[in-house]
Amino acid sequence: MATRKHHHYPGVLRIIGGQWRGRKLPVPESDGLRPTPNRVRETLFNWLRPHLPGARCLDVTAGTGSLCLEALSQGADKVVMVEQSAEAVRALRQNLESLGAGDRAQLIQGDGLAFLDGPVTPVDIIFLDPPFRSDLVARCSRKIAERGWLKSGGLVYIEAPREMSPLPIPDDWSLIRSKTAGKVGYHLARSGHSQE
Repeated sequence: MATRKHHHYPGVLRIIGGQWRGRKLPVPESDGLRPTPNRVRETLFNWLRPHLPGARCLDVTAGTGSLCLEALSQGADKVVMVEQSAEAVRALRQNLESLGAGDRAQLIQGDGLAFLDGPVTPVDIIFLDPPFRSDLVARCSRKIAERGWLKSGGLVYIEAPREMSPLPIPDDWSLIRSKTAGKVGYHLARSGHSQE
């Protein structure tokens, strides 16, 4: 039976908006990396645009760093990126240098769950895009809520297999956006009290 060819990431990340719009950055071609597709990223950052100026963002499974780099390009003040793969961290460090963004980004090589157990500095936006074959959406969401990683009204972007329904998120998070693209479900949730 013919199977659909798995989408092959081209080894290049393109910034889609803001200060570095159109910049192309090299990223490792690795089985473990599943960067957010451009059209999904475009929709996500349309959702986030009003919240980005001056925001502090965290990505606990950063991978190529596409989400935090886009956030910086579109006005975020600071980002923290946690990534386990040494290869991905090396590439991210080089891309931050190439963009001149090192002073606005903290890059940590390590396990995202372990990081969430460490000292807490609440942020405005968290990106949660873990490997699909994992239970990290549930585990990270729980830890983010329990330990107070999000400011009240802060936003969490979640990317997961489209069949993951309902999303395993804390009771006090409200799902405010939800779409699918192919096999991917992508969602925006708000923590605590609504701040429209």
